Amino acid sequence: MTLFGRKAVLTGGRRAPVLLAGAVLAAGALLATAAPSQAYSPNPKLTDHTRDTDGCPCSLGDPFDGTYFKHDAGGKALKVELRSGGWFVGKVEFHPSAEKLWIYDTKNDSDTFYVRLSYRYKGVTSKLHGPYKAPGTSKTVDSTVKNFSIPDGADVFVYLYDSRDRSDYIGVGHAVA
Repeated sequence: MTLFGRKAVLTGGRRAPVLLAGAVLAAGALLATAAPSQAYSPNPKLTDHTRDTDGCPCSLGDPFDGTYFKHDAGGKALKVELRSGGWFVGKVEFHPSAEKLWIYDTKNDSDTFYVRLSYRYKGVTSKLHGPYKAPGTSKTVDSTVKNFSIPDGADVFVYLYDSRDRSDYIGVGHAVA
């Protein structure tokens, strides 16, 4: 018998148990790391909320940490909630006061979603930034924050995808920096 290109001796000696243990550990490591993300099918349902930040500080509740927006004259904040199969699987927030994009993955389900951002100011559309995603650890809630330098008054578009290459579009939200 051959394991990983080496001849295994299955009777007697200490070599067989060591090789067998090594093969089991290697196979387990491959299985634990090789599984690709699964696409949501169907795509998560989006619910978007916006707030004029002239009247903030203000908040929007959710089952995890809530969302708090600071005052920003002329700004419009965005929160997009993603739900799949009855689960709250993530949220994306754009905070105009500091031009920050927050991305939360709230379900450890071997899947993620991707976020891209662009903005339009004085008739000129920026390049598409991203893709961004939450890190995908074993924590209950994973999050990442991206900082931008967007002119005040610019229209901000936050695109959500179920694939890194933008082939599985979920939806878009609109905010104002």
